[in-house]
Amino acid sequence: MLDTFLSSSKLLNTFNGHTRMVWSIDYSTFGDDQFICSGSGDNTVRVWDVNTNQQIQSFDGHSKAVGCVKFSQYHHHYHRRNAICSSSDDNTIRFWDIKNNQQLKIFNEHTLWVNSIVFSPFNGGRYLCSGSGDKTIRLWDVETSKSLHVFYGHTKEVWCVDISPLQSNNNNVDNKSNNIGVIGGNGYTVCSGSIDTTIRMWDIETTKQLSVFNGHIGNVRSIKYGSNELGNNGANTILSGSYDKSVRLWDIRSGRQIQLFDTHEQL
Repeated sequence: MLDTFLSSSKLLNTFNGHTRMVWSIDYSTFGDDQFICSGSGDNTVRVWDVNTNQQIQSFDGHSKAVGCVKFSQYHHHYHRRNAICSSSDDNTIRFWDIKNNQQLKIFNEHTLWVNSIVFSPFNGGRYLCSGSGDKTIRLWDVETSKSLHVFYGHTKEVWCVDISPLQSNNNNVDNKSNNIGVIGGNGYTVCSGSIDTTIRMWDIETTKQLSVFNGHIGNVRSIKYGSNELGNNGANTILSGSYDKSVRLWDIRSGRQIQLFDTHEQL
């Protein structure tokens, strides 16, 4: 969605206000309005109106740097609230109501920093996955605020997570009655990248580790499932970026690296 906005935008906007490094941004539309949210080392989450180029909200509930921010489509579709989810070095994940300028909820079961969060592309974004410095990945139910599963296996901190894309045989993203068993039964998975240099993939229901992808020689900092729009081959791939200056493409079925992009000269 952010890529679509950037490629179609005719304006070059600058959003000033953060006092330290900006770690994460996200983009969303609510009706006719366009918004950007940002998370920073100044411990704040900020919201910007793209049309007016103005900051419209700032949330300062985190006590340490904010590493990741995401707009919550689940809150928008089912609760008619424009909300942001943020994760921080203070070990928490928090939800913020943009219009009413208030914190909606807090997830605080991680014991170290939370650097990565991602909403499920199915069930209207009801499920949230998080990766933490405590070496675990957690799956949360946004509706009930419960931690559903914990995924163990990494030997060092988890930098990044992703959830497999919506499957063609489960297009009912607005079905609020679906439970985690249904999701797991449909074969959805979670993948994660870690300072231990590995990429791991897990069954979303059983928490069983399905695969370990070895090849990087540095921290795995970014990870992304291939898109179903790319066909069967694309849907069965994982793309990763690492501190070893490489980007690698992996085949999920064989567990093997199928392409290496190594022309970067810096991290």
